Parts: sequence; structure tokens; C-alpha cells
Amino acid sequence: MEIIDLIKNQINIALSDIGVSEMELNFTIETPPKDDMGDFSSNVAFLLTKRLRKSPQEIAQILKEELVKSSFFEKVDNANGFLNFFVSPQIYQRICSKILSNPKTYGKFDIGKGANIQFEFASINPTGPITVAHGRQAVMGDVLANIYEQAGYVVQREMYLNDAGRQIKLLSYSLWVRYNEILGSKYEIPEDGYRGEYLVDTAKKVLNKYGEKFKDKWDEETEDIFRKEVLEDMLKNMLETLEKINVNFDVIFSEQLLFKNKMVEKTLNDLKSKGYVYEKDDALWFKVSDLIDENDKVLIRSKDSMPTYFCDDIAYHYYKYLRGFDTVIDIMGSDHHGHIPRMMASAKALGLPENFLKIILHQFVNVKKGEEIIKMSTRSGEFFTLDDLIQNVGKDAVRYFFAMVDPDTTLNFDIDLAIKKSNENPVYYVQYAHARICSIFKEAQKRGINYELFLGLENLKEDEEKLLMRELSLFTNVLTKAVIQNKPNLLTQYLERVASRFHHFYNNLSVLNAENYELIQGRLNLCHATKIVIARGLSILGVNAPESM
Repeated sequence: MEIIDLIKNQINIALSDIGVSEMELNFTIETPPKDDMGDFSSNVAFLLTKRLRKSPQEIAQILKEELVKSSFFEKVDNANGFLNFFVSPQIYQRICSKILSNPKTYGKFDIGKGANIQFEFASINPTGPITVAHGRQAVMGDVLANIYEQAGYVVQREMYLNDAGRQIKLLSYSLWVRYNEILGSKYEIPEDGYRGEYLVDTAKKVLNKYGEKFKDKWDEETEDIFRKEVLEDMLKNMLETLEKINVNFDVIFSEQLLFKNKMVEKTLNDLKSKGYVYEKDDALWFKVSDLIDENDKVLIRSKDSMPTYFCDDIAYHYYKYLRGFDTVIDIMGSDHHGHIPRMMASAKALGLPENFLKIILHQFVNVKKGEEIIKMSTRSGEFFTLDDLIQNVGKDAVRYFFAMVDPDTTLNFDIDLAIKKSNENPVYYVQYAHARICSIFKEAQKRGINYELFLGLENLKEDEEKLLMRELSLFTNVLTKAVIQNKPNLLTQYLERVASRFHHFYNNLSVLNAENYELIQGRLNLCHATKIVIARGLSILGVNAPESM
């Protein structure tokens, strides 16, 4: 059990002792805004006023008198009905010992109980280099998948490749125009085609492979060849970019598979059998209005009898269900907001479990250098790519910065800040705490101080020591919240608090020049426990934990 659960257990024992044992109380345990107000506080007394017909202050006083009987707490205060807890140092020392005993697994828990969960993210049209917006999505998905793995889920990472629609036709033709351009023939790229210079490199590869065979020749065979070549090259480039920030997928799912395995056909038939499909104006429609307050949507277009994006997406998610996942989580840009209720309606129409599909939206990304906001993307010219960002600031800063802002908030990625080697840079600040601990142990070796695991923990009683140990004890709780809220930024915020507590401890208390040998060992053990937690947290973020900086 971790610290929050331990405190809840103490409160439940006290409730039982005063005769309140047969009710579910959804009380909170939080850290107070100021350190001198206690280690934790609870609103439990406020939830008992109707049951006990007393004021929160009276109830808190009754509970306080019960709780102080336990050696778990040094002190309990009644602050106008809120209970403020000062946890005994021995409790923190035990948790510190647990961290030291489990350096590779501390923080793991099992709310997932082996459930199969799929994360789908970075699903894009393979029509050009990956933008920074999709980079944010890729890192968010990867970090959340890592956190869910810590929580006992069996996780699969999947990218959906939109490789069967009109945009791919336009991309193929745009590539053919670039190919002919190299050979001296001039053709116009369609108005909604792709003008980026990146297609020139692919055109050169096609020329090297096929020679002038397709000069001035555009037919079905040519389109098939150029489509195949451009998709292979775009996908290869995208995956190479993502590999640079350690984002990898278990499955790359091609949209074409939905047609090859007749999943679109099956989905339409199942929706028809349930009475959710009708024909109108030579098109096939889904009765969205039967399920939510929204107009019906086209599934099969009248002009070309082709499925809409919405139709394909329904089929894709139905297929996910048939593949045996318990839950699927999609990560999308906020421009897909209107797509969510329709997808939820389709899942209900197909009879999928209520909590099968979850969709996380993220806001967009602005990249800033100096005072300038850098141009993000356009079909018509050059644009700042994820590759450019990685080259400017490196993998660690890219991953950390993409994870550190709430998905509901627009991310302003400050390049100058990301490369700054100072405490203003959050990733540097956290990494420096880890490196500083490593340097302490190197210095101890130079002085002939042999580190002894677990020794001296009982000497850790100073405020700075307790506050650092309290922060370390919250690691599992933070990961649990990150799973419940689907917010990777909770982990970065936590690591910054740990780093802050450590720097404060280090600056105020001597480690290697402490009063006696056992206190030196105790503080070395606290440093080691901090190092373990920071390294574990950075590992989940996919960020390096350097030993020197």
C-alpha cells in the first residue's frame, strides 16, 4: 500500500471506532498548500455532517482524538473541519526502504489486471513529413501507453495509415509531376495537391528505379506504381522520424485492409440489420439522429459509391473490437471534436461495450524561437517539421516538452528554453537532480565512504528529509491519477516537485559532511531513493537520466 491508501486506511479505522463503518465515503487526501499545514489533509469530516448531525469542526475533533492514538501520525490538527496530518518519519522511512528494495519496479501497480488495451495515435495521411502537432500526439500516446503498462495493462500501440483515399491519389499525381519535372516535362500540380520539396527526393528515387518509363505517361499502371512508391517512402520517412524520439508501434494498420478483409461491407451489413442505415439521394446514410442530437451522416457517397472517412472509421473501430481489445484509446487533435459523438453513437449502434472506446483530444502546438512563431505547415511550401524540432533541441527536450503541458492546453514550444542549460528549463532541472545525485556518490567513493544500503534511514527526521520522502512516497499515486485522467503532464509536474524537494534538501543539509557516519548513510540512502524515482519517472517519459551534465 502507498501513502494515500495508508492514510485512508487509518481514517477508515477511526471511522469504524466511532461507529461509522457501513458507508462509502468518497473523501479526499491532498497535500496542503503550505508545508507547515501538515503532510496531508482530508475533507472527511464535511461528508459526515448529515449522518452524524454535527458540524465539520466537531466531527473533525472526534476523528482527531481517535487518529492521534495511532503511531502512524506525529500530529493531527483540526483546521476548521479539515484534518491536517503530520505523518511519522518512520512511515516515510519504511516507504524509502521499499523504494530501495525495488529499484526497477517501484511505482508499478495493478488496476489494469491484464486487460488488453490499444492506444492508437499519430494516425495521419502519409502525405509528407510529420508535423510538430503530430509529434505531440505521438509522444502523448507513447507516454500514456508506458504509464498504462506500469498500471498492469497489456498495451498495444497502433498507427492507422490513411492510405486509400483521394489524398493519396493527389499525392501520387504530385509525385509524377515532380518526376517529369526532373526529366524536363512540365505539368501542373493540382490546386489541392502537394507542392513540398520533399517529393523531389522521392521522385529521384523513382527515376533511379524505373528510368524514364513513365515520362509523359499517366494511366492506371503509372498511378499504381507512383502510389506504391510514394507510400513506401513517406511511411519509411515518418517511422524514421518517430524512431529518433523512440516512438515505435506494434502495428501499422493500413486503411486498405478494411476493404481487403471486407470489414467495411460487414460493418454496413451489421448496421443495416440493426436498422441504422437507409438510402436517400443515391447515398447510404447512418441514422445518427436516432442516437444523439445530430443530423444523419453519409456512409457511402452518391457520386462515386465510395465510403466516407466516417464509414471507414466505424469499420476500423468495429474491427478493433473483433480483434479482442477490452478498451481502445484514440488520441486526436482538437479539430476532431465533432467526430467524437458520432463515433460514440456508432459504437452504441453496433452494440459495443459502453466503455470500449475512449478518445483523448489535444490542443495544437506553436513553435517559438526568439520572438518569432515559426510557420507550421502548408501544402504549398516549406514548413517546420518534427525532424527540424528534434535537430534543434534533441530527443529528450522534444519528449519532455510534449508531455509536460496538459493535453487540453495549447503548447507553446519555446526552442530557446528547451536548449537552455539552466534551471529555467524543466527537463534540464529534473535531469540535473539525477546527475547531482550521481556526483554525490562519486564524491563519496573519492572520500572512501562505502555506501551501505538501508543503513541510517531511522536518522532521517529533519523537515527537508521528511518533505523529500513524502514526495517520493506519492509516485504510485501520481501514476494512478495519470491513468484515470489520461494526462502525462501529471508525471512531469511530479518529477519537477521531486527535483525541487531534492535541491532544497541538498542545499540545506550536508550529505557527506553530516554529523556522524550513520546520518551520512541515511542521507545517501535518501539520495539513492530519489535517484531511483527520478530515473523511473524519466524512463516512463522516454527521457534519459544522465549521470553527469
